[in-house]
Amino acid sequence: MQTYQEEEVEVLEDVVTSDIKDLVVFNDEVNTFDHVINTLIKVCKHTPEQAEQCTLMIHYKGKCTVKMGSFEELAPMRNAICQRGISAEVM
Repeated sequence: MQTYQEEEVEVLEDVVTSDIKDLVVFNDEVNTFDHVINTLIKVCKHTPEQAEQCTLMIHYKGKCTVKMGSFEELAPMRNAICQRGISAEVM
């Protein structure tokens, strides 16, 4: 006959607060695919394949997170994207 014994185990819960933000680019009816792709390559350091995939997501879904990082890292990228006439926000 087997005997089972309950054992109390303390569980420590770590609450991790994350300051990771998303750089989101929004679709519009003005900018060409090539302009958005080239902007993502230059500003976000995307590969051509990454930039193309993000651009397709922007077109079909209306928006796409193109980069994740701290606000301090993403804000200059957002400004550079917006200076090129593309709508973007750090969220």
